[in-house]
Amino acid sequence: METASPSQTGAIRFGVFEVDQRAGELRKLGVKIKLQDQPFKLLQILLERPGEVVTREELRQRIWPADTFVDFDGGVNNAVKRLREALGDKAENPRFIETLPKHGYRFIGVVNGQVQANPANELIASTGSLDKPQRVPKRLHKPILIGLGFAAVLLAVLALAPNKRWRYLLVDRDVPQIRSLAVLPLQNLSGDATQEYFADAMTEELITELSRLSSLRVISRTSVMRYKKSDKSLPEIARELGVDGIVEGSVVRSGDRVRVTAQLIYAPRDSNLWAQTYDRDLSDVLTLQSSVASAIADEIHAKMTPEAQEHLKSLRPVNRKALDGYLDGKRHLDDSGSLANGKTGWPKPSEAEFRKALAFFEQSTHEDPDYSPAYVGLSQAWESPWLPGISDLEKAKVAAVKAVELDGESAHAHLQLAHMLILYDRDWTAAGKEFARVLEIAPGSAAGHADYADYLENLGQREQALHEYEWAQQLDPSEVHLPDSSLSPSERVEEGRRYMATHPVYPIDNWLLARSLYKAGMHKEAVDNWTLVMETYGWTEEAKRVRRAYSTADPKRAAMQMSREIEGISKYHWLPPSVMIEFYTAVDDKEHVLAWLEKGLAQHEWDAVFSLGVPEFAGLRSDPRFQDLLRRAGLPQ
Repeated sequence: METASPSQTGAIRFGVFEVDQRAGELRKLGVKIKLQDQPFKLLQILLERPGEVVTREELRQRIWPADTFVDFDGGVNNAVKRLREALGDKAENPRFIETLPKHGYRFIGVVNGQVQANPANELIASTGSLDKPQRVPKRLHKPILIGLGFAAVLLAVLALAPNKRWRYLLVDRDVPQIRSLAVLPLQNLSGDATQEYFADAMTEELITELSRLSSLRVISRTSVMRYKKSDKSLPEIARELGVDGIVEGSVVRSGDRVRVTAQLIYAPRDSNLWAQTYDRDLSDVLTLQSSVASAIADEIHAKMTPEAQEHLKSLRPVNRKALDGYLDGKRHLDDSGSLANGKTGWPKPSEAEFRKALAFFEQSTHEDPDYSPAYVGLSQAWESPWLPGISDLEKAKVAAVKAVELDGESAHAHLQLAHMLILYDRDWTAAGKEFARVLEIAPGSAAGHADYADYLENLGQREQALHEYEWAQQLDPSEVHLPDSSLSPSERVEEGRRYMATHPVYPIDNWLLARSLYKAGMHKEAVDNWTLVMETYGWTEEAKRVRRAYSTADPKRAAMQMSREIEGISKYHWLPPSVMIEFYTAVDDKEHVLAWLEKGLAQHEWDAVFSLGVPEFAGLRSDPRFQDLLRRAGLPQ
């Protein structure tokens, strides 16, 4: 049966782009990108055979028929140029469209999660031509035949050997190629609702282990958790996440024993490739997750990095009380401020929950002083930006350093240390080395790519930053990682609406949508969303005054009224500086932007500090006050 080409199957995805064949549209994160007919046809033709060369002659025949009078060379060059502009691609350093001078073009990106091989490129490089077959001199025929005969005998002998690795290489296994994978939330089958958090933690740990594989794209925890208890089919989930493999399973914990059942499924055919059940002592829980990850890697022939191999060697038993203390600490830390996990939008901090989180993390370190994750949790707790009067960055830095010392192969530990080096030490150079280490250890870490992108953008390295943002977007497609500067205000509006149509909507989503609406000139909708957020938090009188101001005055006057109201609210209710910066940037209020940037820097809020170097603030760089903020943050001025 003949396999359908990508052009026949409707939607084709690569990077943050999607080509809708039926609608004839190119979209970026769901937002339509304007592209003329000829560049779009060129893209379609290249996507029919990704990884293969499409000659200029073939393009001429298919896009410019013989009866069409046109400057072909100029036409194809212009079409390629416009296509690259739409994709943000460059000829000298291509990510999608590669030029083979005087010969043709090739699509080199990852299509629908599949990495493309380039046999044609290797042939051209070795022979210099696709037209003339290379003849073997007659005098070489006999030695070659003798060598092939000897090789056949050797392989026959090896086939009889007991070594299963040789048999594995020699047997023609019909295993589909899996380049991208999503681990669905493991089901809690313990019969105890309190173990739900343990099952989620096991899911996260398995994702972390698989993210160490350099040749596999693994979807992040934040994107897969929305499928917890979902009734969608596996192929449907795979299509939404853009993956070809799914891991699903269950966890049962009883006392000091834990059982994990996992199965690997090839999503396009909904076929089971591998399944296994593991019964272990709770102290071996880390080894258990690594065993599952290793088995999956073997099944799909995924390559383990040297760092991943070193990590496997360093695993040791976990103290049960230390593990429970760490998990309880994470649970209470999430509950201490809703901004930490996005449950309600703006946080209503709970000091009691924060204190419990600290106590549990401390308990974990006492039970096992060499347990690195407990120190990562302790550092995250002391960093807590939603309780600025209680957080202690000095203690957070000490804990992060300890976590790295105990486990140099922990991506979580190095990422947390990178945060501390910026927020506490203002040492961006040292932080850059930590980010690089994170991605060496876990090439598939969405958080690592996203934070490194923020880092690069703040240092002005925007082309490299965009590359990292796009990686984060592929690994964590349910969130929005691309910077504001990459889309127009109207595109941001469409992207925000698309996100809210496919996700649970929280007040912070309405707030961010209002920002985009106002910048796009949709002032009434912006005011409606801002006041909706205010009413959600009980600020009904303030919301009424803003609505009245909009109904009786121009949008600018309404924004001024909104400013007065939220400044009043901030006197008795803590508001995240980054959220206020979003609002004042939208309404172009320079003075308040500077004031809230100052608050964000003083409170060591990550989002505020990491907004100082973004292109949106280029107009503030001449202001001495902004220069002082950059200096104090350790950024180039």
